[in-house]
Amino acid sequence: MAIINYITQIQFGFGVIQQLQQECDRVGIRRPMIVTDAGVRAAGIIDRITACLNDASAVAVFDRTPSNPNEAAVRAAADMYREGAYDGIIAVGGGSSIDLAKGVAVYATHTGALKTFAAIEGGVARITSATAPVIAVPTTAGTGSEVGRGAILILDDGRKVGILSPHVVPKAAICDPELTMGLPALMTAATGMDAIAHCLETFMSPAFNPPADGIALDGLWRAWSWIERATTEPGNREARLNMMSASMQGALAFQKGLGCVHSLSHSLGGYNPRLHHGTLNAIFLPAVIAFNTDAETMRNEGKLPRIAQVMGLNDPAQIGPAIRDMTQRLGLPTGLGEIGVTADMFPKIIQGALADHSHQTNPRIASEQDYLRMLEQSM
Repeated sequence: MAIINYITQIQFGFGVIQQLQQECDRVGIRRPMIVTDAGVRAAGIIDRITACLNDASAVAVFDRTPSNPNEAAVRAAADMYREGAYDGIIAVGGGSSIDLAKGVAVYATHTGALKTFAAIEGGVARITSATAPVIAVPTTAGTGSEVGRGAILILDDGRKVGILSPHVVPKAAICDPELTMGLPALMTAATGMDAIAHCLETFMSPAFNPPADGIALDGLWRAWSWIERATTEPGNREARLNMMSASMQGALAFQKGLGCVHSLSHSLGGYNPRLHHGTLNAIFLPAVIAFNTDAETMRNEGKLPRIAQVMGLNDPAQIGPAIRDMTQRLGLPTGLGEIGVTADMFPKIIQGALADHSHQTNPRIASEQDYLRMLEQSM
């Protein structure tokens, strides 16, 4: 077991879920509301969570998180939070449940429509310390939302936006790999590729943050080394531990910024909320890495050779093909055409990507034509 303080306090290791009540006490949550989804509840994980609390009978559970959290779900959960006079949220599940909980933490404690808190609407400055405290308990190893400063939510108008603020960072993250042991193979693979995308994109981002770069490279090494075993050997505890660490590390590092992989996947995910975010990231990575190859910061700082070294490759030119091969070996789709994307969707996807908050932190600023080529290469 380890206690880590970097952005927020993290309880990490097998069995640390037993520290949940201790963390509630530490951050001052006395009447928690749990935000989760129906699948996590059906798997019995919520029963395990409430068994760790002093008064399980007083805990309300909102279990209607959609696969891509949206404004309607935020409103419904916020109504439950206010009506019950709760004073904090325990988010249990994958990135969707944790992001929904963050959205509720802001919306239930501030006035104004949810869109007014979106980063692209200037919402960062509107989010205050009144935000409800959140304790995050991830049950997947991919998004790292348990340590992230943002929530990705779909607004009523269809836009997929980021609610970003230091006040949105969970007050505690309880990362217990035991909770991921029952994760199905394809979900393990898709969320694992999400972690790989986070580590790669944040390392490629041109912002100066050497600690984040180091965390990202170590996270990439762990994820690249263990994702296949976690997928094919679901009971492999070492694989599960390393994937959960890689997921956490990717999000610790992406305070530095992401890039075109995420601007595209956010846009397409808003267009079709049924598509899995991690799968989209895996599909877009090769084309975006090829586009980034010519970025000045990538060349001057020797970033691609360092990525190749961590991945065990001899030539940086092998990075994109290696990612595509890994995606295929994991049983995930490698092209947009396989998941129903057609060329007539491209203008709408490009429009969303250009407006996304991750667009500005890519090593090269992509034009409309650049995004079109990336989409074509990803088909």
